[in-house]
Amino acid sequence: MNDWLFDLGNSRFKFAPLAGEAAGDVQAWAHGAEAMTTAALEALPQGDTAWVASVAAPALTVTVMALLRERFAQVRVARTLPECAGVRIAYARPEKFGVDRFLALLAAARMRQPVLVVGVGTALTIDLMDAGGLHRGGRIGASPTTMREALHARAVQLPASGGDYAEFANDTADALASGCDGAAVALVERSLRLGAAELGVEPVLWVHGGGAAPLLPLLPGAEHRPALVLDGLARWALHQSAAGG
Repeated sequence: MNDWLFDLGNSRFKFAPLAGEAAGDVQAWAHGAEAMTTAALEALPQGDTAWVASVAAPALTVTVMALLRERFAQVRVARTLPECAGVRIAYARPEKFGVDRFLALLAAARMRQPVLVVGVGTALTIDLMDAGGLHRGGRIGASPTTMREALHARAVQLPASGGDYAEFANDTADALASGCDGAAVALVERSLRLGAAELGVEPVLWVHGGGAAPLLPLLPGAEHRPALVLDGLARWALHQSAAGG
């Protein structure tokens, strides 16, 4: 079997071979699939089944899906399910729950422990799940990168990037980095505290996404799980294959 996993995000395009219950070696286009050249897209792997998760723009998704259909015998698109592989989604309308968040929970559920899953991409997503796989709900906010870009769009004199984190910064670039990263960290810390109160035990903290790196030093005890969505897609693929779906 030569199956591959594809994760089309808002800012990054990642893919990896399906290796048992997890993703194999991950390749990523950090600049986003929108910027991939035709030659780069045509250099994508070929195989039996392409398992795809996408939260990218519809036009981009259509383009990549068409290319994958030329290179794979089957193309299967992941969808959020109310219940899958022991995970139960809190949303009354599970189809409104982002497939990237859903797959991250599928990956986390393998550990059978309470977990707070934080995704740092275009958005900052936070989801709480108990040891039994019950999703207790979550939050969506702007990621630090998106905060910076929004501030720059409204006030061009505020740089959209740069600066270093400091608890009390003494220049504008550092103050912006500190404020935006600090806002994200504060929301995660609050979610950890209230999650522990709700579950009666402190959840482990897993962080993933292209914008995770600057936050990790500010979150002691956080575990970096860069392939979390692809690992969840691997579990979804195995579940679907076993169910004959």
